[in-house]
Amino acid sequence: MNYISIFSSNSKSKIVFVLLIALTILGCNKKSKELPKSSIYTNQNYTDLSLDESAINSYFKTFPEGDSIKNEVNKFYKRRDYQFAWFNKKGMTVAVSNFYNQVQNYSADFDNKNFINKRLDSLIYYIKAEKENSLIKENREEEMEILLTTTFFKYSKKVYGGISKSPYELDWFIPRKKKNYQVLLDSLVVSNKGEKILEPVNHYYVQLKAKLREYREIAKNGGFPIIITTNKLISISESDSCLLNIKQHLFLTGDLKANDKTIIFTEQLAKAVMNFQHRMGLDENGKLNTQTIVELNKPIEFRIKQMMLNLERLRWVPVEMENEFLLVNIPEFKLHIIENGKVVWTTNVVVGKDAKQTSIFKGNISQIILNPYWNIPNSIIRDEIVPNIKKNSNYLETNNMEVLSGNKVIDPSTINWNKYEKNIPYDIRQKPGKNNALGKMKFLFPNNFNIYLHDTPSKSLFNESKRDFSHGCIRVEDPKKLVFYFLRKDTNWNQKKVDSILKTDEKFDIQVKPSVPVYIVYFTSWVDNAGQLNFRNDIYNLDEQLSNEIFGE
Repeated sequence: MNYISIFSSNSKSKIVFVLLIALTILGCNKKSKELPKSSIYTNQNYTDLSLDESAINSYFKTFPEGDSIKNEVNKFYKRRDYQFAWFNKKGMTVAVSNFYNQVQNYSADFDNKNFINKRLDSLIYYIKAEKENSLIKENREEEMEILLTTTFFKYSKKVYGGISKSPYELDWFIPRKKKNYQVLLDSLVVSNKGEKILEPVNHYYVQLKAKLREYREIAKNGGFPIIITTNKLISISESDSCLLNIKQHLFLTGDLKANDKTIIFTEQLAKAVMNFQHRMGLDENGKLNTQTIVELNKPIEFRIKQMMLNLERLRWVPVEMENEFLLVNIPEFKLHIIENGKVVWTTNVVVGKDAKQTSIFKGNISQIILNPYWNIPNSIIRDEIVPNIKKNSNYLETNNMEVLSGNKVIDPSTINWNKYEKNIPYDIRQKPGKNNALGKMKFLFPNNFNIYLHDTPSKSLFNESKRDFSHGCIRVEDPKKLVFYFLRKDTNWNQKKVDSILKTDEKFDIQVKPSVPVYIVYFTSWVDNAGQLNFRNDIYNLDEQLSNEIFGE
């Protein structure tokens, strides 16, 4: 069974890496007020915006804080010559929404409803606006920038407590200068030589770093051979001159145990191809098709950079792992259930397509809804539903939808839909039923992005190897099994009772007690629990974004 090894351990101290929250470092209890004098860092600033010192003073006059917090914030910006940490000219960095989510998780976990103040909560509108490619009318980046830094120094010990007794230094996690990619790579792959760098010492980082060293050695010896063929499909017993290079590639990566250096497609090669396809998340048919050759032809330098970027992710945010949790790795299109460090079940998922990217965060599943309504997001009402209503007056009835004004269901024929283009003053929902877009089951974990797990009537999509089709929520291939998993310890529930409710179209809510954590993560390279190096495509271009933010020239 394939599983993301970085989230599985049999040790008593289990660690999970919550992706893309650049605010805490693993295995480092040292506090440093200055970045190391290191050639790993370039002369290029981490961000390209700067604050005026007066903006900080003005902020604290408007939003007073204690002297210790003000001093920390002022020292932080002075050390970085007042450059921004959380925003650049393109908008928010990857740290913003994830820091917000981490703070929100702390608030939810400890039932501290006053933990997030209204000003910090207003960040969610920035996050949503950027996700929906909307323009932010108010120019409040300076205020949000200082607010985030202030919040970090106020609450970091509470949110990230238990890793270090010392207060966290924000400039360790968001450095003043970008990193020199080549120097960092050289430092990572050379054992006990060259420049020593501070890095995580956990098992999962070490595993991926070991694979990085192997790939760097392959690169030094010439890299992967190029595969050239006119055949679109090659299988057992067939011959093609390209098989010489394919066998060499798979021998270098360990997929093929012995290279016979012939142009014949052998059974051993078919097994090696199947293993390679497994590691790439492709259909495991053991045949050389176009998709497989595309992955084989990705240069060694490309793979090394993937590994480097995921090593950077593995530096960030360790959290003590619960005994039971769900994990969704977006590029893998998989959901895993983990108990006591072991995978007990894995199922396929469909995630958000590029235009509606599934968010990355941690939540807690607290409710199951059988026969759910689909409360259609405003963006879909505006862009899809209303245009269809204008074309077909029976569209709502045909699709089992109803219109609400507030909490009241109203007759859609009384509305002049032609007068509405952008701001639709009504809510629309799809009623429960077999054709409901959410299927017959929905799993809620409260979050500001309105993301949840759910069933779907579109079962055929799970047959695809690349499954980014949804509007942003996560569709589960076997939701009924997931329902029974959550209810397995509750004697009030059994399969017969669940099935009897699902036969109806009546909405029914079930509370999950205690709630179960779910981690939504984004890894494009990792070593699985079988010790195999996995790669997946960067479906949201987050590798590119992270590379642009952390590496300089």
